Amino acid sequence: MANVIETLQNIFKIEELRTRILFTIGILIIVRVGAYITIPGVNVVALNAASASTDSNTLFGLYDLFVGGAFSNAAIFALGIMPYISASIILQLAGAVVPELAKLQKEGEEGRRKLNQFTRVGTVFLAALQSWGVSIKIASTQGPGGLPVVADAGFMFTVTAIFMMTAGTVFLMWLGEQITDRGIGNGISLIIFIGIIAQLPAAIQQEIQLIMVGSRLWILDLIMLVLLVGIIALVVLVTQGARRIPVQYAKRVVNRKVYGGTTQYIPLRVNTAGVMPIIFAQAIVFIPGTILSFFPDSSAAITVSRWLSPSSVVYAILYSLMIVFFAYFYTAFAFNPKDVAENIKKQGGFIPGVRPGAPTADYLDSILTRITLPGAIFLAIVAILPTFVSNVLGVPMQFASFFGGTSLLIMVGVALDTLQQIESYLLMRHYDGFMKSGKIRGRVGAGTPSGGGF
Repeated sequence: MANVIETLQNIFKIEELRTRILFTIGILIIVRVGAYITIPGVNVVALNAASASTDSNTLFGLYDLFVGGAFSNAAIFALGIMPYISASIILQLAGAVVPELAKLQKEGEEGRRKLNQFTRVGTVFLAALQSWGVSIKIASTQGPGGLPVVADAGFMFTVTAIFMMTAGTVFLMWLGEQITDRGIGNGISLIIFIGIIAQLPAAIQQEIQLIMVGSRLWILDLIMLVLLVGIIALVVLVTQGARRIPVQYAKRVVNRKVYGGTTQYIPLRVNTAGVMPIIFAQAIVFIPGTILSFFPDSSAAITVSRWLSPSSVVYAILYSLMIVFFAYFYTAFAFNPKDVAENIKKQGGFIPGVRPGAPTADYLDSILTRITLPGAIFLAIVAILPTFVSNVLGVPMQFASFFGGTSLLIMVGVALDTLQQIESYLLMRHYDGFMKSGKIRGRVGAGTPSGGGF
């Protein structure tokens, strides 16, 4: 504890770091304020009443999780930063099948700048398309007694909503870049992080109210707190876990100077894909329920909704299998053994006992395949933990969501990356970090496509 207090004091002794942290906090405050500024023409009272009955087991509920409640508030930041994330993922996946994009990914800073331009254009296009769909949903929403949320849901409302929500997403994208450049880094990830963590106080308040009215024993909440700490420790362990592959570089003499002759390591992460498998699986599982939610009186909709309910065994099995599949799928895009083997060969390196070239690529691929399986299974277990906590322990889903799934993985990942950023500034000024050893290893290849850490 004394070490943590001393480290916090050291943080504010460094003027540059202090300025960056305060700047980041100021930007995040703006992000949260924008989540409560409702677009013009919306009846806030009717909207809040309608949002209270919104099904969280749909794509709308998943979206609202990432934007910190801005979606259910019909705010100017209703789309959050998700169109930017979607555009980044699309470009990253397209790089595997479009040679021109693959070439840009290998062109260093110049290629990265062009890809960022493509991502921004894609963000505007996706934000405009999604805001159009959101405006239609808001216009069709009704409050208690059939009171419309939008009194005049005409052409002007649609245009205004599209313009304001698209502009909100572009503004958030710019704020994220400002945090990355002038703050403590990982701007896009921190915007998602603050949206998720902003729902924690309300969840805690709900638990306290249950204890106060006698609906919950305080000892049960104490047990859950210990369980939560243990889950977080396991998530950190798996997130940081890696198989280190030694690479030996031959000695070279250039102008009487000796280069190489050292051993370096390639860290193959147990969870290379990060949180992306859960996001993909959750989105696909929620699609049928989202579509059928528009037909509430249909018997087929009721049956499918019961099968895909989080309390259903069918949901748990389907959800887990899809997470394992997407863990391998996304890892294949995030780490290319052929490219790594080629780079090692060009630099005059080799893995002891393995021939350079194709044998090295096969060796790396076989190891990555084996270590990805336990990581994928762990992701599946973490993903269904909120459902277990909610159904077995009777915890409200708002609080249970922090025991696993997307929320916990994003919070832990971004927290580790942010600590790494702060740690680097402290070490440059010869201060100890949050650990006496001064080393908080960052995660490699488990972040968002924009470079931030999920």
